[in-house]
Amino acid sequence: MLNSIFYRPIFVDFALLVLRVFTGALLIHHGFEKLNDINNFADAFVRPLHLPFPVTLSYVAAASEIGGSWLLILGLVTRLGASAILGTMSVAIYHAIVTSGFNIYLLELLTLYFSSAFSIILLGPGMFSADYLIMVIFKLYPDFFIFSLFNQQISDQSRLNSNRDLPEDVKQKKSFDFPFSSFLSS
Repeated sequence: MLNSIFYRPIFVDFALLVLRVFTGALLIHHGFEKLNDINNFADAFVRPLHLPFPVTLSYVAAASEIGGSWLLILGLVTRLGASAILGTMSVAIYHAIVTSGFNIYLLELLTLYFSSAFSIILLGPGMFSADYLIMVIFKLYPDFFIFSLFNQQISDQSRLNSNRDLPEDVKQKKSFDFPFSSFLSS
């Protein structure tokens, strides 16, 4: 009974949603902090690494944290957003090791963000994301964007055939029954 409740694919997708939203929501303020005093960030973090164009790279780091966080929260182009965050966290981890050695207090948060972004890249955004909705639209209506460009409506025939052409995993995820739903409805 418990196996059927706790190991359904819907809970895996919900866990990915929680991981994406919390990672994005907790990381986004770091990007805004960089933008508040970009020259201070460039002096403190980019110049010690002797990287060229420190102010420009500081703007790139802030943009990747803000933009990547929004992409994670929305689930839109999720792997690209997670890759941007992964790159920024890689440089931040390198900076922490170069300047302070293996100080666990500095590396702790950075490695958590790194591992979250890496996990999202490997696992994908899950079912509760804009990426998944776009994928379903493309599978249901492969000519969706071609028709919308020419202001034509999708024919009734393609709508009738759309359920037949769905892959099995999409059909299974559409027929999810909440656990204990029979108990709650009676």
